[in-house]
Parts: sequence; C-alpha cells; structure tokens
Amino acid sequence: MTDESTGGERPAAAPKEHRPPEGAETTGTWSGGGTPIDYTASATWIVLRKKEKPAAEIFSVAYVATESDAGRPVTFVFNGGPGASSAYLHIGAVGPRRVDFPADGALPRMPPRLVENESSWFAFTDLVFVDPVGTGFSRIVEDEQGEDEKGKKRKDDEAPDPKEYFGQKRDLESLCEFMGRWLSSHDRWGSPIFIAGESYGGYRVGRLTRMLQESTGIGLNGAILISPALEITPLSANDYDVAGWIDTLPTMALAAVHHGRSRAFPAGAPPEQVRAEAETFATGPYASFLTRGVAMPQEERDDVLARLADLVGLNHELVVRAEGRVGIRAFSRELLRDERRVVGLYDATVTATDPFPDREPYGGPDPTLAGISPAYAMGINRLLRSEIGVETDREYELLSYEVFTSWKDDAEQHFFALPVGATDDFRYGMSLNPHMRAFVTHGRYDLVTPYYATDRLRNLMRLDPGMADRLTVHHFDGGHMFYAWESSRRSFTEAIAAFVADATGD
Repeated sequence: MTDESTGGERPAAAPKEHRPPEGAETTGTWSGGGTPIDYTASATWIVLRKKEKPAAEIFSVAYVATESDAGRPVTFVFNGGPGASSAYLHIGAVGPRRVDFPADGALPRMPPRLVENESSWFAFTDLVFVDPVGTGFSRIVEDEQGEDEKGKKRKDDEAPDPKEYFGQKRDLESLCEFMGRWLSSHDRWGSPIFIAGESYGGYRVGRLTRMLQESTGIGLNGAILISPALEITPLSANDYDVAGWIDTLPTMALAAVHHGRSRAFPAGAPPEQVRAEAETFATGPYASFLTRGVAMPQEERDDVLARLADLVGLNHELVVRAEGRVGIRAFSRELLRDERRVVGLYDATVTATDPFPDREPYGGPDPTLAGISPAYAMGINRLLRSEIGVETDREYELLSYEVFTSWKDDAEQHFFALPVGATDDFRYGMSLNPHMRAFVTHGRYDLVTPYYATDRLRNLMRLDPGMADRLTVHHFDGGHMFYAWESSRRSFTEAIAAFVADATGD
C-alpha cells in the first residue's frame, strides 16, 4: 500500500496495545483477630508477555493492610487441579471473608452466606490470591488478528499455542513472572515472602521453592503445602505398584472406624491408635504382600487379606477378589453400599445417596468436590462482583476441566523417565536457603492425596538435623479441604501463625 502524499510505502500502523479488563478496588476492615486491621482489596489483571507480545492475563485479588510496611509478610496463595482457581483457599480458609459452612464441614444451604473469617491469615500477613492461566478470570490472550510483530499474516505453524500455559514448566514460569511483577508494582521486595498452595498447588509450591530462588531471585521465608500431591506416580496405583496402595490404607482404616464399619477396632476407637496400627500394617505385612505376590505362602496371604478386610471394613470376598488392591473409588462405593450411600473421595466422613445403586461403574457425583462447587462458585462471584466491584462478562472458572484434560508433562523427557515429582525440587529449595521453613499438612480423611504419602516421603528425604528442624508436618481432622471443619480451620490458622512468626524471627 502506498502513501500518495509521499509516493512511498505507507508506514505500518502501530500495533494496538493490549488492555486487560478494568480492575476494581475497595476498602474494608477485618476485625476477626480482635485488633481491627484496615485494608485495601484490589482485583486486577497482570499481562504476561512472550517476545514482547501479550500472551496471557493472570487475575489476582490482593488484601494489603493500610499500615503495611516492608516488615509485614506477603503470602501468594493458589490452588491446584490443575485447573482450579484460588477460590477454595480464598473464601474457604485464608481470606478475610469466607463461605459460612456448618461446623462439621457439611454443605451449606443455597445461596451461601459470606461472613467475616475469624481465622483469616490476614491477622499476620498480606495476601495475594492468584488464579493460574485458564482458571478464575485468567485467560490466554487470543491472537485475534493472526499477525506477527511486523504486521504480516502468520503461518499456521507460527500461531501461538492456545494451551501453552497448560503444562508444568510454563505454568511454573508464569507464576514466577507474576510474583516478580507484583512485588515490583507494589514495592514489596523488602517484605518477608511466603507461598501457599493446595493439592496440585502443593506440587507447585514444592517445585517453586527451587525455581523462585534459583531462577528469579525471589528469596522465601516459608513454603506452605496443603494436601499436596508431591509425587505423581503413586496417584495412579496399579497391579505392579506398591506405594499408592500403602498410602491410602491408613485413611481407609480411619474412615471405616468413623462409619462404624471396622472389624479391627470398636466404634469410637482413638484415631491415634487406628493410625498407628494401620501404618504399621501397611508398611509391614501389607507391603510384603504387595511386593511378593504369589511367592508369599498361602496361609500368610490369607492372614494379610483377612486383616486388610477387617481394617478397611469391606466384605472379605471383595478384598480377596481384588487381590488386596482396593482402589479409592471401589472403597467409596462399597463401604456403605448396604445403606445405598457413598463416601466422599475428598473427605471420607461425608456421604451421599447413590442415585444409581444398580449401575456399574458408579454413575453419581462425588459428595465432596461436586457437592461444594456451587457454594464456592456463588460465594466467589458475589465477593468479586458485588463486594469488590469487578465488572466483566467473563465467567469465573472455579474448576476448569478444559485445563485439567489439556494438562501436559512438557519436560521433554525420555519415554522411560518417570513423571516429574516435586520432592526433589522441594529438598533442593530447602538446601538453597538455610533460613527457609516449610509446613506440610493434610486432612486425615482425604483419599485423593492421603496424609501418609507425605509422611512416607518425609521419611525418605534423608534430611539432616538442621533441615529436619525447618520442616513441619502437621495433619488435621477433615478431608482434602479440612478447613471446612471449623475446629480444624481454627487450629490450622493458629499453627500457621506460629509458623510465620518463626520464619520471620518474630
């Protein structure tokens, strides 16, 4: 195209600057801790770039005390999935406002109430709730014009990958970039810094303890891993595996006692006794059974299977038919089948009616994750849109199954390499910083990321005394989101308050 006034080529138009949706801000006072704390709540998008072009928008909500100074900690909080927004921790346990669950963690009536969170971590740290790309209001920036940086039409193989951030490495890099940008824009590089993540978010925290310090220069005071999946392989137990079956057995034993189905313990048996005996059996006779198979003498095999059936409260014939390998979904369906009830995978104390008792496989919802989703979805939308004032047509992706099903291991490993776990990076990060502390916690009734997986891994980490002193492992009653139990939420916050004080030298 020519410019007639000059007779030459018309200069290419400057690329239009990408602008994310407008953020919102409000002020408030949190009084849950006795001493009122005034704060500003800011809901904003930060644009991530690739080769100087906008690539993604990360949405976050920050609560910053009005009197914040460099000495007040800041904690970055995210959930897992992959594909989960930060809403679960935001309005379930950590933020100044929370969904009003019954004291036992049962599903509240709809619509859920938002109340002041008396157990908020805001008492001792500023908070930044981060929604990874594809979750919450965070999105990939679409290549709408299909042009490169020179304004020329892109070839198909040059177009940006719309799922670029749905993988381990890019996801971690995006969180590193976000944290650095947030610290710079808020002048908080002098603050004590903590990271906290739940479930796959705990996996993220394990790996970020290394990446943040080694690659981005963000020094950490502490890392908090909530119901983490530190290693991926045990989550898919099979006929040839051992660890996954060992990890879930103590939780099944606790659930069987809770529902009065254990034949190994009387109803009301002390949980400490149940855990101790179940763990000893899991790592002793049961582990031997799993590794030896038919090489174990038949009489010994029969004893192990009988003891296993009694511990987990299931029919003896079912356990024998499964060769002692009872999966969590089978346990969930079978424990209370005679009552036409299923137990929750994420909290085995919670039950629901089986809507299709005659169908195989189970075709009903999980009574925990599926049951609570409306409470969190309605609660977070009310908080963001009505109380903070975010105006956007975007749907808030509480839990994106597109992200989950698209997630990839992008480590470009050899076929025979195991999935990348987080435990090695966690140990590496702990050794990088001799002052950083870590806190790992689970709900004792969680079948999905069982508490004993972390206990077992901790025992295999070869920690020297100094590093061991900096690692706290503390479990609570409840399930994956044990903070839904009022008593556990209060105890959890008290433990984290003491942890943060130790990690900052207060």
